Amino acid sequence: MDFKRAEKETVDPTYLWIGPNEKQLTGNYRINITETGKLMVKDFLEPLSGLYTCTLSYKTVRAETQEEKMVKQRYDFMIFAYREPDYSYQMAVRFTTKSCIGRYNDLLFRVLKKILDNLISDLSCHVIEPSYKCHVVKVPKNGLIPELFIAFQVNPFAPGWRGACKDSIDCEDITNHNILQARDRIEEFFRSQAYIFYHDFNKTLPAMHFVDHSFQVIRLDSCRPGFGKNEVVCSPGTFSPDVDVTCQTCISVHIYGAKSCP
Repeated sequence: MDFKRAEKETVDPTYLWIGPNEKQLTGNYRINITETGKLMVKDFLEPLSGLYTCTLSYKTVRAETQEEKMVKQRYDFMIFAYREPDYSYQMAVRFTTKSCIGRYNDLLFRVLKKILDNLISDLSCHVIEPSYKCHVVKVPKNGLIPELFIAFQVNPFAPGWRGACKDSIDCEDITNHNILQARDRIEEFFRSQAYIFYHDFNKTLPAMHFVDHSFQVIRLDSCRPGFGKNEVVCSPGTFSPDVDVTCQTCISVHIYGAKSCP
């Protein structure tokens, strides 16, 4: 009932809930309707999105005559599935090198990826889409120095990632927590490289070493299939097949949260 009605006495109230499929809602393992008419939904899924209607019926009774009158009020609610975006991180670093030509650059690149993967493997995270290019950089007081510009993405869906979800249905809290930890570990790894650069003055730096202050990180948000860029479920007439950020048009879709276009 609305706030105004709730402040008054209500005689013999009954409640009728109609779901998105225009059928009466009854109690089951997922849906519970309390004796005061509250609709409780557990483990809300995408197809449960849509229009919910509650019809409140109650009586008014005239004290003098005991005359009864049935009154009905209808309340409409639009309810949508919502989920937090999945996080991943785009990272970039630079390393000095002897030359832009030679197999040592590729070797450093492969070794670095392996180190980072091992660093975050227990979090079910991994490095994807790694790439590098070699450029010659004019450095003040140091002349021309060849450097490797390395880029990669850290993703929370390494093989077997669902094993970390345990009993969680969507697992977003766990995967997002893990990817944050992975980001912190990688940042600390490169921070330690910079520490070595500044504190080992008596040692000759290798020709291939981390360029201080070159580490950069950007968070990328992606939506699960069936959801759009505002993290709200795709409505009928639209679908989202992958981790795209928008729901695409498909007139043959008649449900919420569609992952394909028939």
